[in-house]
Amino acid sequence: MQEMKPLENIQHYKIVLASNSPRRRELLSGLNLEYTVRVLPDIDESYPDTLKGEEIPMYISHEKAEAYRNSMAEDELIITADTVVCINEKVLGKPRTLEEAKEMLRELSGKMHQVITGVCLMTRGLQRTFSATTQVTFDVLTEDEIEFYVEKFRPLDKAGAYGVQEWIGFVGVSRLEGSYFNVMGLPVQRLYQELKKL
Repeated sequence: MQEMKPLENIQHYKIVLASNSPRRRELLSGLNLEYTVRVLPDIDESYPDTLKGEEIPMYISHEKAEAYRNSMAEDELIITADTVVCINEKVLGKPRTLEEAKEMLRELSGKMHQVITGVCLMTRGLQRTFSATTQVTFDVLTEDEIEFYVEKFRPLDKAGAYGVQEWIGFVGVSRLEGSYFNVMGLPVQRLYQELKKL
């Protein structure tokens, strides 16, 4: 019996994950794909202030992919992603300071918010951008809990100032609708479906 190989349709591509995130690397590895990581320095992550919700991470992931266009080989498939946290239409990106991280967590405490990841797949001949949204509800966080988490885990590289797979996710997240992995930074189930369509 012949062994089934998932995603046989993209076997001729060399897959490149264009991300510094250890979580995205871990999640992409979970799809049992061979890939390399390539990161260009100083990619602009700004966006027009007319964009809202899912438009923001989709725009940024698209722009990240475009930064690789001139240096990519014919047989490469580039994957870029960007994640934002939205609460009451306000976008929380990565905090610049520990104090800002605490402010963000105070804002999320006791409320529901959306985590939206935009993903762009690009080869020399095609480009596809999509997004996934997960609703996350936080229990009320005490000042001590916020202080402990921020000082110990220093979540300055995370949108919304938290990692769902860390202590704060264990003690604080009371409800989640949608992809858990999306909250970690890559909606791998949706990514798998999109790769199957290429």
